[in-house]
Amino acid sequence: MTSVTRSRRQVRLSRALGLALTPKAVKHFEKRPYPPGEHGRARRRTESDYAVRLREKQRLRAQYALREKQLVKVYETARKHPGLTGEVMVEDLETRLDALVLRAGFGRTILQARQAVTHRHILVDGKIVDRPSFRVKPGQTIQVKPKSQATTPFQVAAAGAHRDVLPAVPGYLDVNLEKLQATLTRKPKRAEVPVTCDVQLVVEFYAR
Repeated sequence: MTSVTRSRRQVRLSRALGLALTPKAVKHFEKRPYPPGEHGRARRRTESDYAVRLREKQRLRAQYALREKQLVKVYETARKHPGLTGEVMVEDLETRLDALVLRAGFGRTILQARQAVTHRHILVDGKIVDRPSFRVKPGQTIQVKPKSQATTPFQVAAAGAHRDVLPAVPGYLDVNLEKLQATLTRKPKRAEVPVTCDVQLVVEFYAR
């Protein structure tokens, strides 16, 4: 899939979910703040409970760019943990390596961050990790490997070019952007994770 096609799909998905998933989608969203398709402008009928819950689940999936199977697995694991299942889900997802590469500002979108990981540009505690789903533990440091830091995309990131489109760095991450290095200082808390989603509705969708 070309980057243009991928970008168009992300814009279309953004409009369908009522949520800008990429910086490019923000601009399109401002022009067309309604769902795609010929009936997009029409006023929505009252949605069923199922439709509302489904959309929240799709929103969560889209923000972490997960497959359905992956999100189901996260839900099943969270269900067995103490605490509110929805909050546990987000707190777990937020420790994914690709998510933290994005939060740190090393990439502009979740897909860019994931590509940085799969292309072996990211180190965790000095060792290459190429699995986006790798869970980073508090105290571990992620860094763009020295050889990759000299490349244009990471030079752009180190200059802070993505900070204008990303949320503020959350309190659980200590970032040194110039060195393209970040440390997860503690477990994320749902309230501070910059994800737009009613997690309780996601839980209700899977619990049905």
